[in-house]
Amino acid sequence: MPGTPRPRYARFERTRLDHQQELVEDYVEEIAQLHRDHGEARASDLAERFGVSAAAVSKVISRLKRDGLAEARPYRGVFLTEQGRALAEKVEARHQLVLATLLALGVPAHVAEADSEGIEHHCSDATVEAMQRFLESRTGSR
Repeated sequence: MPGTPRPRYARFERTRLDHQQELVEDYVEEIAQLHRDHGEARASDLAERFGVSAAAVSKVISRLKRDGLAEARPYRGVFLTEQGRALAEKVEARHQLVLATLLALGVPAHVAEADSEGIEHHCSDATVEAMQRFLESRTGSR
């Protein structure tokens, strides 16, 4: 109903949902990176990269499998499905765009690297498109 105030907790709903999706995105991005760098992604590699327990990794891998993003084979590691690879590519592209935007704004590289890792997960499509236009306008005006 228009004009009806939303409950106080509703303003945090998007952030909660973003945090849930952030974990999934971080894992598919890292699995893709491990495959590029080492030809495989093992649960132990993920635990080491994220600084978490094997049990925590197993829980996330189960979620990725349930969501159709990954397959795990005993003694063979974790593999992204086509859907998982598509998500990993999208996340990596968004990460690079956010990083490039921060650098273009004059943020020091080490800070931009750290900040882009978190910001990338919380940008709406509209914000990502605005960042793309911003970067294109800077490139086109040179």
